[in-house]
Amino acid sequence: MKLSEIVPWGRTLDEYRAMFSLSKADLSLKILGCGDGPASFNAEMTELRRAIISVDPVYQFSAEHIEQRVRATYQSIISQVKQNADRYVWKTFRDADDLGRARLNAMEKFLSDYESGKAEGRYLHQALPSLDFDDDQFELCLCSHLLFLYAKHLSLEFHIASLDELLRVASEVRIFPLVQLNGKPYPHLKVILKHLSSQGYSVQVDPVAYEFQKGGNEMLRISRPAGHTPV
Repeated sequence: MKLSEIVPWGRTLDEYRAMFSLSKADLSLKILGCGDGPASFNAEMTELRRAIISVDPVYQFSAEHIEQRVRATYQSIISQVKQNADRYVWKTFRDADDLGRARLNAMEKFLSDYESGKAEGRYLHQALPSLDFDDDQFELCLCSHLLFLYAKHLSLEFHIASLDELLRVASEVRIFPLVQLNGKPYPHLKVILKHLSSQGYSVQVDPVAYEFQKGGNEMLRISRPAGHTPV
């Protein structure tokens, strides 16, 4: 998979559950979704009356603009998935077309909730590495398909600054996946683990039940011990 820029590509609550090993107790926490884009996660969580705020630079745009952007990149992404079908695990989705339908369905669910969600402050135009939230405003932050995945677009320095910021606003952060767009492991993971450990955070790499990119079946779980002051 080769992309010239970060593209909006949404996922569902069921996918978030699997990607981040979310328990019922986890879903009751005050959650920040970072880089959610046109995912239906927020809409579905809101239907369940859960506490969720999503941030993404794309939320500066109208629903119409976001839909146009998704559809403009759709064929390129699906075409590349078809050309590299052997690099994916076809369990959750039957084939590339089934994947595409699922992504568009997630987007439609998102779009139906977007305007009301913006009015309620659930979709906020914010971007890493600087977020406009108070320290410890959230109990759990979930970052799906942004950090690590876009290693060629986002520097190591950006990753470290972003993780420090996420750990300022949330006492636990989970990131998925730990592979890049090309399916290879993120090359600076050891450097990042060392940095986080040096700051006093508890860090572990956990297997998860979700795997679409071959080898992309792990998440990074970072937590701040009780009494630890955000850096």
